[in-house]
Amino acid sequence: MGRVATFWFLYMAGLGLVFPFQALWFRENAGLAGFQLGLVLAMRPLMGMLFQPMWGHLADRTGSRRAVLIALTLGNAVGYSLLPQAGSFWALVLAMAFVSLFGTSIIPIGNAVSMAAIGERAAERFGRVRAVGTVGFLALAIGFPELLDRYQQWRGLERSPGGPSEPGLDIIFLGAAALTLAATFGARRLPRTAAMSVRAQRGDLRALLSHGPYLRLLLFTFVAFLALQGPILMFPVFIREHGGDIDTIARMWIPMLLVEIPLVWASGSFLRRFGPRLLVAVGVAADGLRWLLCSFADDLRVIFALQLLHGVVIAGLTVGTALYAETVVPERLRASAQGGLAMLGYSLAGVLSSLWAGWALDAFGVDAPYRVGGILALVLAFSAPLWLRTGGFDSSAPGEVDSQT
Repeated sequence: MGRVATFWFLYMAGLGLVFPFQALWFRENAGLAGFQLGLVLAMRPLMGMLFQPMWGHLADRTGSRRAVLIALTLGNAVGYSLLPQAGSFWALVLAMAFVSLFGTSIIPIGNAVSMAAIGERAAERFGRVRAVGTVGFLALAIGFPELLDRYQQWRGLERSPGGPSEPGLDIIFLGAAALTLAATFGARRLPRTAAMSVRAQRGDLRALLSHGPYLRLLLFTFVAFLALQGPILMFPVFIREHGGDIDTIARMWIPMLLVEIPLVWASGSFLRRFGPRLLVAVGVAADGLRWLLCSFADDLRVIFALQLLHGVVIAGLTVGTALYAETVVPERLRASAQGGLAMLGYSLAGVLSSLWAGWALDAFGVDAPYRVGGILALVLAFSAPLWLRTGGFDSSAPGEVDSQT
């Protein structure tokens, strides 16, 4: 498991540079308005919606899951290096589309490759390697402001009236490119296993798309991310509007990730003890409660404390949905199932969520996306028993599917 954990550490460290700060760079350094910001951020889920099924199907049909993962991380690294060179709004849209063509499929394909590489009791042990990835994310997210200060002093960059608060913030993309390139070499060292090379059969994809438990999971995840993706992407803007700076944004990730690490580590145990339905529902409820309460909070200390719920969200919603999919599909369709989940549940919902959140930010103020998204997520969480029911997969060979309820 050490090589799998190394891959996740490097890749998630790159995300730790970009994800917490990119909205601030687009807003202040690139000068985007709210709807423009929403459109640029929507490129990631849009490209995922268009290409995640292709990458997943390619990996399953060829059995070359590791090779696909290597190609994705390499392309993502190249894309990060292009973003700071974009000199106009539409150039930013195109650069973000290129980054997302590869980047949006790394986690679902990485999930499938990791499950195959771990082997026995993969669903229970997977959370441990993802927790190592969270450590990488945390290290860069909270350590970056100090690194940025030193970089800006070295370059002689200073704040100017009317200019961005952090003129050297574009370094996040070059740093992420280097870390993601390192993750590419990490992917090359992942162990080869028989499960990693198993090929899907003709007709399996059609059977997957008509499998009731999987389709209900897709729809549930779609609604969850429709409510919740926009608010987390706009979070740096939310903090700035409430009087915070880049140090405040970085510190907000400390309670998020310190709680996330042990919860993600133990997510496999939670899955075994409580079942996938409760795990996912609790994650959605935690995020809805977090954003609803944030929308009424003016004190940054209160907002900081509410971020403790983030760990529950990741363990329940993000990791939980991936583990839930493992319980309702055979291993030969791992990549397709994870890709479909990412495409409809994360990407299509993410496009729409980014757009409505950007529009709501301009039209009703910075609190509006958090209030609306929080209420919708809580309603969804309490209706989870109507959505999430597991069952056997019609075309699987005997013993290939875990049909736990």
